[in-house]
Amino acid sequence: MKVFKTTLIVLSAVLVLVGCSNSTNSNTKTGRLNVTMTDAPFPIDLVSEANVTIDKIEIRRDSTEVESSTFLTISEESQTFNLLDLQNGVKTSLVDLEIEEGSYDLIRLYVSEANIVLTDNTTYDLTVPSGAQTGIKVFVSPSIEVVSDLSAELLLDFDVANSFVARGNISTPAGINGFNFKPTIKAVNASDAGRIEGVVADTSLTVLSDVQIAVIADSDTSYAFSNEEGFYSIISLDEGVYTIEATAAGFDTLRANNVAIKAGNTTTFDVELTPSDN
Repeated sequence: MKVFKTTLIVLSAVLVLVGCSNSTNSNTKTGRLNVTMTDAPFPIDLVSEANVTIDKIEIRRDSTEVESSTFLTISEESQTFNLLDLQNGVKTSLVDLEIEEGSYDLIRLYVSEANIVLTDNTTYDLTVPSGAQTGIKVFVSPSIEVVSDLSAELLLDFDVANSFVARGNISTPAGINGFNFKPTIKAVNASDAGRIEGVVADTSLTVLSDVQIAVIADSDTSYAFSNEEGFYSIISLDEGVYTIEATAAGFDTLRANNVAIKAGNTTTFDVELTPSDN
């Protein structure tokens, strides 16, 4: 199953930060910080859950603004998420607080646990490499700017399929003998990020589910799968020109070039697939 192998490298989760930290100095200006999380789809034919537990989140002031780089703890609440519940633009709140205005260039996530549950209920508890001790560093470039009385939004795109790498024969659940956990997370300023979404159908206008949508720019590819209503959505895309590919068993692959994604805007791209002759 080539599609499964591909999509196992693409699940993403997005953490959204709005604003920045508390200060005991009444003269210090602050902004609001709201942290949420979202996710791109996962191959539901083999995997039913992709869970992560985050015990702590820290953020760092831009080192060019302060003499010494220190991390501010913005959450110490242990929260567990099934990333498969957060598909096609769905988000869930992680943090909501105020922090000091300024530029912030690094997020650190402390992931204490991770596991995969297959559709046959086989569960794999995974080793988290240093994530619980030193945190997973996610650089923010350019830095996110927090301004007094305004909200800034930062998307942390947790690429779970790149993070949960299957071992063994991935054609069936019985062939899988484990997963390696290699967290891959991308930070995108939401004000600069674009979104693409649409509905997938065949030539008779019957909506199609589980169609893989690939949004390609140079060596960077983001993925989504259409849901039961045929809807798909990919958020946290950089502004630019992309190639869109839609693939599904029994249909010809659709490829569209020069699809423009604009910062802070949604591009609608509906897909119509033609049944293959094979």
